[in-house]
Order: sequence, then C-alpha cells, then structure tokens
Amino acid sequence: MSWPHAPSKIVTGPGLYIITAGTYQKRHLFHNQDHLRVVEESLFDVALEVGWELQAWALFSNHYHIVGICNEFDGIRRLTSKFHGRTAQYINKFDETPGRQVWYRCRDTMITNEKSYLARLAYVHNNSRKHLNVMPEDYEFCSMHWFKTKAERPFCETVLSFPYDDISIDDDF
Repeated sequence: MSWPHAPSKIVTGPGLYIITAGTYQKRHLFHNQDHLRVVEESLFDVALEVGWELQAWALFSNHYHIVGICNEFDGIRRLTSKFHGRTAQYINKFDETPGRQVWYRCRDTMITNEKSYLARLAYVHNNSRKHLNVMPEDYEFCSMHWFKTKAERPFCETVLSFPYDDISIDDDF
C-alpha cells in the first residue's frame, strides 16, 4: 500500500542529486543581496562540512536548486537540515520572528544517467533567466559565472547547449 505522506527517501546513499526547496508559502524572505549572500555562504559552508561536492546552484528569495555529489549515506538530510537550520535562524533573527517556519517542501532526485545530469546542470545554471529574466552570467547567486570560468571548455559548451525545457522539475515559484 502506498502512503502519500511518506518521505520520498528515508535514507539516501551516495550519488548525484538535484535538490529543490522553497520557503513556506513561497514567501520572499531572502529578498535582498545581503540575505542571499548569507544563504550562499551557508550553502558553501555546510556542503564542505557534510562532504558534498556542489556542481550547480541557483539561489532566490523564495527557493533554491542545487546539483551536487553526495558522498555518504544520509547526506541529503544532513545537508538540508544544517543548511535550512542556519538560514532560518539567520532570517528569523533578522526579522525578529523566532520560531517562524522558513523552509517547506524539499525535493530531491537522484540523477542516474548522463543526459539527465547534463540537462539538470543546464537548467540550474540558467534558472535566473526563468525566474528573474536576468542573464545567468549577471546573477550573482547562481553558478553560471563559476562554471564558465572553472569548467573545461568542451564540457561547458556541451552543458550550455543541452536542451532542458522538457525536464520535469517542480519549480512553480
């Protein structure tokens, strides 16, 4: 029997994942550059602490997407609980709203083949175009600039030319 309220994964194993999470009621809580800078720094710090290798990220005022390599069991829960905890504490202290629910609906999907990986990388790198109508290279809180300067040119060209319009990602923010 299927239980619709059960978590998608009780324990996750090592692998490549895409994670999307949104704020409660899609509220734009992280609405300025200082807030987003804290979100980005928290993501980088927590990823290092729990052994994640980030491949792509896009951070917005009410949601985020990341693609990364999880190197241990239960890595998704460890990453998201620490990341969500730190950013929730920060914004609730800033807004003087202790105990307010900040994050809601974290979704993760294991990426199991190369085409899916390339499409999701392209999707996340380009996500600021969808949500803000901003060129990804000009949006400070996504990985596009980093990717273009750090990735090998042939791989970068492959990812950036990869179609991603048909992939299924819950992104109704």
